[in-house]
Order: sequence, then C-alpha cells, then structure tokens
Amino acid sequence: MDAKDILGLPKTPLPIPQEKKSRPQKDSQRKPDGISREVYALTGGVAPLMPSIDVSQLKRRPPSDEKITWQWLPFTSSARKDDLQLYHWVRVVNGVPPTGDYSFAKYNKSVDVIRYTDEEYEKYLTDPKWTKEETDQLFDLCERFDLRFIIIADRFPTHRTVEELKDRYYSVSRAILVARAPSPGEVAGHPLVKEPYNVTQETERKRALSMVLSQTKHQERKDAEVLAEAKRIAESRMAARAAEEPDLPVPSDVGPESAEGAVGPGDTISPSNVQAPAAAIAPSTSVIADNASTLASLRMLRVYLRTYALEQMVQAASSSAGLRTIKRVEQTLQDLGVNLKPKVPTKAVCAEHLELRKEILTLLNLQKQLQYKEAEGSSFRDGSYGDMPGTAKRSQRAADQDRTFVPDTISFGGNIYLIFL
Repeated sequence: MDAKDILGLPKTPLPIPQEKKSRPQKDSQRKPDGISREVYALTGGVAPLMPSIDVSQLKRRPPSDEKITWQWLPFTSSARKDDLQLYHWVRVVNGVPPTGDYSFAKYNKSVDVIRYTDEEYEKYLTDPKWTKEETDQLFDLCERFDLRFIIIADRFPTHRTVEELKDRYYSVSRAILVARAPSPGEVAGHPLVKEPYNVTQETERKRALSMVLSQTKHQERKDAEVLAEAKRIAESRMAARAAEEPDLPVPSDVGPESAEGAVGPGDTISPSNVQAPAAAIAPSTSVIADNASTLASLRMLRVYLRTYALEQMVQAASSSAGLRTIKRVEQTLQDLGVNLKPKVPTKAVCAEHLELRKEILTLLNLQKQLQYKEAEGSSFRDGSYGDMPGTAKRSQRAADQDRTFVPDTISFGGNIYLIFL
C-alpha cells in the first residue's frame, strides 16, 4: 500500500521526463566604454529615443600638453558701478587665467528711463496734480526698481495709486519724446507714442476683474444660466428664420460679374420676380426688435464676456441675412485678411469687428439689388416677353397702331368687296 492506494488514485506509470529544449544563447553585447554597468543594465542596450553623442566623446581626455588647475582668483563685474572686488574659483589652463568681463554680467538688464531737464519740465511737463519733487521721486524709483509699479507705489512717499503713477510716468516720457524729436513722424512708431496709456480703461478693467473675483458660487451659477438661456434663444431664432427663409431665384453667392452671364440678352425676367428678392433683403421690424432685445439682454449682464458677447452680437447683426450671405461675409473677411474672431477681443475691437461685418453685409445687399436692377433693365431693353403663339410682337403691334386705316377695294364680277387691313 502506498500513497496512491490511501488517496484512491489510479496507478499509472510515471510520465517519462521530456528532454528540456535547449534555449538559444543570447548574443552577449559588450558594454561600451564610458557607460557605467548600472546605467547600461537599466537601458538594456536599447538605443535612446534622442540621438546621443558619439561614444568616443564619452571618455575624451584633455590633451597631455594642457595642464588644468582651479585657482581662487579675484574678479570685478561691469554690472556694478562701485568696482567691488570679489573672489571665485576659476579654471586655469597652463597657468593662464581667463580674461574678459564677468560671465554673468550680461544678464544685468536695466530699463532705459528717459530723463528731463528743468527747462523741459517747465515748458512741457507742468501738471497741477503733480509737483516737480514728486515727479523726480517717481522717475528715481522707476529707474531703481525697473518699472515695477507695485513696488514703486509701496515706496512712494505720498499716497498715489498704481494707475496714477503709470499715467504720470508714461505721459511725461511721451511728452519728452515728442518734444525732442525733429518731426512728429519720426516717433510715431514708438510704443509710448503709438499706444498711449489709458488710465480710465485700466481702472475699469481692474474693477471688472475684482467684480468677477468677488462673485459667489450662486452668482456664477446664475450668470451661467442667463448665458445658456440667451444662447438657446438665439439658436432657436436662427433655426426658425432659416426654416422660414424663402428660396431666392438667384443664389446669394453670385456676384455682379456672374450676374451678367446669368442674365443674357435673350433671357426673360418678369418684374414680379425682380421685385421679390429686393423686398426679401430688407429686414423686417420684428427682426430688428429681436436684435435689439438680444443686445439689451447682453448689456444687462454683470460680467462682460468678450468672446461670447461678440458671438451673440454677430448672430444678432446677421440674423436678417441668409446662410449663404453669412458665408459670403465670412469669405470676404478672409479675403481681406481679417480673422473671423479677433485675437484680442476687447470691447473696442469687438465693436469695430461688428461694424466691419455690418458694412460688408450692406455692401453685399447693395450688390444684390444692383444685380436685380440691371437684370430688370436688360429685360426691358431686349424685350423681356418672349414670342408666344398667337401673340404679335411689340414692334409689329406698334406699327399696326401707327398705321392709318385705308380700305382697299377689289371687284369680282361687278361686286365690290372692302378689305380691311
């Protein structure tokens, strides 16, 4: 009795052990010189993703004729004005120390602050809100702290806001540049002259930003709901107008050049077909009222969201036009090199962008009306009514009307017949 009898297992002969398959030996790769064994084991010999330096450069040794030492030597920096002498360790080759300026002196960048004289101040820079002493202190602090106006406002002896300090500095610098220039055109491209500092806009921007940051979660949710509702209403109105828009006889993407080819000398256009599209171009009073209500709802928002408000205003301005006309407006903007959405959507930029869209839409509508008027005129000049069976031509009818009634007599066998022509 063995273990199989106790466990009730069948007595089967032991399986013949199979010969283990011999595994092919891996090609041993020799570790390159210059790489430690641990690093090479981590990479596994796989080539790096980025190209590395040549293996021969890993253990490059300096030439035997160079003798390199490190010495504690003094140095001066051109960035300092006090000629302070400091010390640092320097790599010396063959006993010759390096020459030249301190290597980190090139990173000492300073702002070029414009200075003025007493005569220039009395002539160009007098301001009842500022004294000369305060202006001098402001320019000294601007030069000392590199136009960091937050620090300048903190160090300024009198109570002045950051916007007031900026406005005074930039206005004085701009006045000095203009006064010293031989002609105004030479400094017209200078940033201080080309883009003057607007203290009112900066104050309003910070006020709006503080209003946004001070909002509660409830106010944010309420504003989001108002914006979502305005977007939903605008989309529903756009869909309703697109469904109710009548099909125009001439597509809106046809310009004046193609209109001449489309309406040939022999084509016939009735006056009713010409008048209908012109009436469809003019926006209805209900559409204007809807646009006004949409813009009014946007103005009532506490936070002016530039990108969303611009999109809503564009939809409201172009709601009276068809989809093809809107595409033509966008194509015209692309041809002019204007982005469909401004890169810097400030309030002024959005207003100018919207005004440009309105002018392009007006131009397209005028071109369309001119096209129909030209088609109507050509139809009357060339005879817009086609020759119908049993209908005399207009020229023949006019000749018949001008012709005088003269009866012709023809006699047959003593009977006289009158023939009316």
